[in-house]
Formats: sequence, C-alpha cells, structure tokens
Amino acid sequence: MDTLLLSPIPVLFGQSLLIGLSIAAPVGQIGLLAIQRTLDHGRLAGLATGLGAAFADAVYGAIGAYGVNGLIVWLLGLKPWLGLFGGGFLLWMAWRIATRPAVRSMGDRPQTGTLLRYVAGTFALTLSNPTTILSFMAVFGALAGRAPSASPWVMVAGVLAGSALWWLILSIGVGRLRDCFDNGWQRAVNLCSAALLAGLGLWQLGQIII
Repeated sequence: MDTLLLSPIPVLFGQSLLIGLSIAAPVGQIGLLAIQRTLDHGRLAGLATGLGAAFADAVYGAIGAYGVNGLIVWLLGLKPWLGLFGGGFLLWMAWRIATRPAVRSMGDRPQTGTLLRYVAGTFALTLSNPTTILSFMAVFGALAGRAPSASPWVMVAGVLAGSALWWLILSIGVGRLRDCFDNGWQRAVNLCSAALLAGLGLWQLGQIII
C-alpha cells in the first residue's frame, strides 16, 4: 500500500527532470556562453555558466508548480522590461566576447569569484527571458494539476536536476574538444558566438517593439 502511495513521486520527479533537460538542451544564448567559456576557461567555467540558468529554471518551475498566480501576472506585466534587460545584456556580452583577445586560461580551475560571477550573470539573463517564463508557466501549471498536492518541491527538484544534468554533459563534452582548438580557431569561435549572441539580443529587443 505504501509503495502505491509513493509511486507517483518518482514518476513526477522523472517527468520534471525531463522537462528541465528538454528546456535547457536547445542551444540558445546560455548554451553559446557555456560553450565559449568552456573553450576559454575550462569545464568548471562552462558548468558554472549553465548552473546559473538551472537555478533560474528552478525558480520559474517553483512559481509554476506552486501556482503563485499573483506573481505570474506581475512577471508577465514586466515582460517588456525583462526583454529590454535581457536583450541589452546579450549585446553587451557579444561586444565583450568579440573585442577580447583569444587567450586561453591554463588549467581547468577558474577563481571562485569568477565562477560565482558566471552563475549570477546567467541566472539574471535566464530570469529576464520572457520565453522561459511562458514555457514554465504552461508546462508546470498543467503538470501540477495532475500531481499529488504535497509534491511541488519534487517538481522543482526534478527540473533543477534535469537542467543541471544537461549543463554537466555539455561542459564535459566541449571540454574534451578544448585541446583541439588553437588560438586561431578560438578566435573564430568567439566571433561566431558574439555574432549569434548579438543576433539573439536584437531579436529579443525586436519582440518588444513588435
């Protein structure tokens, strides 16, 4: 009997993990930053970049899972300002990457302050993405309606685990390719990343105007 009562919890955790993994996996602005920082500074830098997004995913997952309607309405009202911040931040990041020399850090252990800065930066950037807000509100709102009443924390833990798992896989995979890139290739990757980030930033700003 106890097994039957507990069985929905692991299933819900697995569903939430897959949601976190599927939302994190498409290569967008955070993925580009994680790849570029892994190539520049090593696996820990790429993982820290992704974990900032994972924590932001968990925040939005918690809002959706707990059904905080007032906060949802407030966030949707801030959508233009969040888009403005996110688009501007992406343009600033693109400019920094494009104008910085391709100097690769030795080793795979950036300073703790640098890692915390990467986490904080992508946390704020992910929170400012209106698409993230809408996707989590829709998916978690529907999932919470079928879940046991005492299980929102399971959903939050699942989406955090799934998102973090993707960034771990990405940072390890790109880290293995790091030694294959010389400074010329590194510079080319940085310029491509900067161009894509600038394009994403302009698109996000364009959504506000339209």
